[in-house]
Amino acid sequence: MADDDTDSGRTDEMSLDELRDEIRNIDREIVELIAQRTYVADTIAGVKRDQGLSTTDEGQEAAVMDRAGENAERFEVDANMVKAIFRLLIELNKIEQRHTTEIDGLRGDGESDE
Repeated sequence: MADDDTDSGRTDEMSLDELRDEIRNIDREIVELIAQRTYVADTIAGVKRDQGLSTTDEGQEAAVMDRAGENAERFEVDANMVKAIFRLLIELNKIEQRHTTEIDGLRGDGESDE
């Protein structure tokens, strides 16, 4: 708990502008990590497509949600909030995967007609 006291003391000493700068930096890092995660998810979608696998993998989704809950506990963040964020990320990735598959299907149809 000593670390918590130190962190609390540090933030108490920071000005409002410094704290807002810190939030801006954290927000940028979050967006960067979402971009990295999306890139990897898109790559996975390509592998699934190449292997003829389904977009949805309920076992993998459950594992992601379990990890999200474990990480929330580890960092003492509300697990329901973290899981809601991960559900959204998963759903957005699935939508993107379906969209990409539809576009590839249309392109494939168009190419075969030539």
